[in-house]
Amino acid sequence: MAVESASPEGVPEGAAPQRRSTGAEDGRHGPDGSPGLRRASLGVADIAFFVVSAAAPLTVMAGVAPLAIGIGGVGAPVGYLLAGATLALFAAGFTAMTRHVRHGGGFYAFITRGLGRPAGFGAAALALLAYNGMQIGVYGLLATSTQDTLQALWGVQVPWPAIAVAGVFVIWFLGHRSIEFGAKVLGVLLVAETGILVLLAGGVLLDGGAEGLALDSFTPGNVLVPGTGAVLTFAFAAFTGFESTAIYRREARDPGRTIPRATYIAVAFLGLFYAFSVWIVIQAFGGSRIAQAVAADPTGLFFTATTHYVGGWATDLMHLFIVTSILASQLAFHNAINRYGLSLAQEGVLPKALGRVHPEHRSPYVAGAAQSILALVVVTGFAVAGADPYRQLLLWVNTPGSLGLLALQAVTAVAVFRYFRRTRHQEGRWRGVIAPLAAAVLMAGAMWLVISKIGLMTGASFTTDTVLVLLVPAAFALGTLFSLRVRRTRPEVYAGFAAEPDEADDLGAGGEGSGAGASGASGGPDGAAH
Repeated sequence: MAVESASPEGVPEGAAPQRRSTGAEDGRHGPDGSPGLRRASLGVADIAFFVVSAAAPLTVMAGVAPLAIGIGGVGAPVGYLLAGATLALFAAGFTAMTRHVRHGGGFYAFITRGLGRPAGFGAAALALLAYNGMQIGVYGLLATSTQDTLQALWGVQVPWPAIAVAGVFVIWFLGHRSIEFGAKVLGVLLVAETGILVLLAGGVLLDGGAEGLALDSFTPGNVLVPGTGAVLTFAFAAFTGFESTAIYRREARDPGRTIPRATYIAVAFLGLFYAFSVWIVIQAFGGSRIAQAVAADPTGLFFTATTHYVGGWATDLMHLFIVTSILASQLAFHNAINRYGLSLAQEGVLPKALGRVHPEHRSPYVAGAAQSILALVVVTGFAVAGADPYRQLLLWVNTPGSLGLLALQAVTAVAVFRYFRRTRHQEGRWRGVIAPLAAAVLMAGAMWLVISKIGLMTGASFTTDTVLVLLVPAAFALGTLFSLRVRRTRPEVYAGFAAEPDEADDLGAGGEGSGAGASGASGGPDGAAH
């Protein structure tokens, strides 16, 4: 068990006071007496469905992987393995921290423990920007993909704003329902989108590929090329959303075990599935001809391969499943945003109304409605401005979102390292020191790599790219400055920020698995207990 000693200087910035039980944190009811989130309703598979769906595997493969192949050549699959290995390092410290931090705030709770409350406020602001950017920007992708599908299958043309607005209402409705309902929907959609890629893989493997099956994608000569760095840029973006496992703590069964297992399953599945799928499509065209195929028709690469090796009917399904893949991703991010909003409202940081939970569905329905209204405003604004749904709504809004999540992962790795350096624990040197420190260095490198290649992702001007990048530190800085105001004007809110729930409440919410950090969760980076 982690054990902290009191500091002679009192409670440090990062300390998390043990909050007197109100029932709000454990999911029984909200701070205003309204029903809370449904406890112990999500298992490992349910949470894994949420985080893998957020990554939208089929959309990433069909829409982005051809670009990675065009830049990195036949060695592109290794880029996804390297990104997965880096994030597995991050997951080692991240999941260890979930046993010591029982708060439902995910990133901002972890960062508060390791780096103090001002950094925690900054992380909360950045998380809201990042997750909203990821979710809202994808409405542009939903619109263009649906337009392509309607045109390809039925010859129908629909204006993109109508599709995007309809998507906002669909996601709002699905998020309004219970979390179990959402998990079932995501489970079905995830099986569909991965299943069509498995069909393609089966066809290629049975046929033997265009030039025979080869493993040259994994040889040093094809991996150690200048384009591999750019491939990593796309690869890290492809894992977006896997870290949201901790947000579902209050609804997880035995969170001390469920959350780590779901995190590792998500990282391992995505890394291996991405690398395998990219290798399969390379085999479909042949290593010597894949570059020519990408140059001729990058967006149609997977569709052409599917038609050839499986059949036109499978290509039609792929068109449909890309749309459902995007919807699944948006629902996963929508649910994550709602739970951040709920948690911050119950902290007293956001308006109290956002902390209300639906009496029947037990969903954070007010936070969900607010997020949907924000999405509607942004989509409408881009539509009125005559913006392009893909090059502007998707790329301009999505880019600070993906950068923000990378930044949060890097800062969280530093916070985990600092927390375990200052707190006695039984996690071992690997989880407590080596893995988080290595992850912090690698994630910082990934951040630099993505920023240096930002033009490949946005296709925008230098000025636009600069603004998009600077939004990330700006959000963190604004959150930090806001914390100073809260400390001055509402000291009780500041003192209780990211506070741990009562131990008995947390055990009731998730079972015995939370006990690993029960005695140590209230400590801050200076090892103090409130």
